Amino acid sequence: MKLDLLLRNADIITMDPGRPCARSLGVWKGLVAGLDEDLDGIAATEILDLGGATVTPGFIDAHCHTTWFGLGLAELDVSKARGLGELYGLLREAMDDAGAGPGHGAGAWLMATGFSQQQHDGAFPDIRELDRITGERPLFMRHNSGHMAVVNTAALRQAGAESPSYSDPDGGVIVRDSAGRPTGLVQETAQALIQQLTLPYSITEIEAALDRATRHYASEGITSFTEAGVGGGWIGHSPVELAAYQRAAANGKLHARAQVMPVLDVLHRIGSHDDDGSGAAGLDLGIASGFGNEYLSLGPAKVFLDGSLLGETAAVSDEYCSHGQTDNTGNTGYFQAEPAMLRERIEAAYAAGWSIAAHAIGDRAVDLAIDILADCDAKNGPRTMPNRIEHASMTRPEQLERLAAAGIAVTPQASFFHDGGDGMAASLGPERLPWAYRASSFLSAGVTLAGSSDRPVANGSVLRGMQAFVDRKTSSGAMFGNPTERLSPYEALAAYTTGAAAATGMSAVKGSLAPGKLADFTVLSGSPFDTGNIAQLHVLATAVGGRFTHNSLTALQHSS
Repeated sequence: MKLDLLLRNADIITMDPGRPCARSLGVWKGLVAGLDEDLDGIAATEILDLGGATVTPGFIDAHCHTTWFGLGLAELDVSKARGLGELYGLLREAMDDAGAGPGHGAGAWLMATGFSQQQHDGAFPDIRELDRITGERPLFMRHNSGHMAVVNTAALRQAGAESPSYSDPDGGVIVRDSAGRPTGLVQETAQALIQQLTLPYSITEIEAALDRATRHYASEGITSFTEAGVGGGWIGHSPVELAAYQRAAANGKLHARAQVMPVLDVLHRIGSHDDDGSGAAGLDLGIASGFGNEYLSLGPAKVFLDGSLLGETAAVSDEYCSHGQTDNTGNTGYFQAEPAMLRERIEAAYAAGWSIAAHAIGDRAVDLAIDILADCDAKNGPRTMPNRIEHASMTRPEQLERLAAAGIAVTPQASFFHDGGDGMAASLGPERLPWAYRASSFLSAGVTLAGSSDRPVANGSVLRGMQAFVDRKTSSGAMFGNPTERLSPYEALAAYTTGAAAATGMSAVKGSLAPGKLADFTVLSGSPFDTGNIAQLHVLATAVGGRFTHNSLTALQHSS
């Protein structure tokens, strides 16, 4: 045997408890062939002397929105605007760009991404000013949480939702002033009223978005990710979104391994033999979670139970705190459908063989998710990959044991702390804040913790996310939540490697560097265990199956 690649003179952190460190690693046919003495006497086609650089298992982002992120890279980014004056200025500049969204010419949609009221002292744009800037050109400006958007009158008019008599959809709100006039803010499922006017994107557009997004992922050391919702609902971009993924993979434009979650909306009743769960909700041919290969596969079915903490629409047990100009009297958020209906739909999907990823942010939604998923498991048995609660942002102490007993994995986002932490703290108040975005207590309870970003809702840098797990600092420098929830650097790295692999049902093939596992690795400028700030490390190279998807190692020795 001749190795395809040999890394030597490296500080290799394997995340394998049986062999935690090494100096050399061999790659053969996309797999780890061995470490250190395993490689004695074996030749290699290519040898890289890493000069002491650190090698870790490839980073795994267990919850992100890759199509949305990739499309956003070609849209107007308003995330850096501070103050509504700057925001309006960006919109004025964009008005001359007819290519900013679907359609052409004066009536083309103006698509913007990255808005947050927290960047504007809690203020939302005035729809009258938006109308003066955009005229009859419809505007859709997505909030960085993904759970609301800002639109203009032209967009509402095209959706037929401008009239005060228009009824809000289930699980969503067209926010209006005291006179019944739309403010331009649409929340949760109400976004779909506007989005359906711009959908579907073509396979070609989505493929290009995946190319842009995953090239960016590679530059940040990401070798695998889970796309948290495709195919329908307000988070999907096309009924054939999976076909775009297949084409991107076939054309070399998918630069990281992808696990794709179909939204529950796209599953439908399937008539099959009674013994096979006839009438259960699935995809044709009985396709379910786990279908695919090591590069592109189907994950759990994604279902939204509630909204967001940033938008104060997540379902919580006690009302949000009033703060600034926001009066939250009586506001406990809301579910995106009646709980009985959500239960029925989830049980039907589970019976068809699907694992479930339930978006549940408020503690009331977490209760509902645990109840349903535990009952599904008891009735139908475990699935091929763990059930998950996406975000699990507010968990009361007694919910920790229930999560562990039900074998439910969680994906809290440390990346939220910096930009959104101060705002969420104001919404929750000091008594509930210790429940928010737990980390250490999940691990102590035996709950599988997966690192993820929710990109583009938050910054997707894994190194930044790891540091956030370690220090839990907000943009003001405050500690977010309970200081005892901080992770050690080792635990933070584990969240994005072994933890994420376990949560995605992939521990057997990825998450650590051991013989026989996929040769997915990240080369760093230093060890996350020995630095004062993990976020200041640099990603020197990223490899998927031993093939470099990002490489800035030109200054190091290459030999063969």
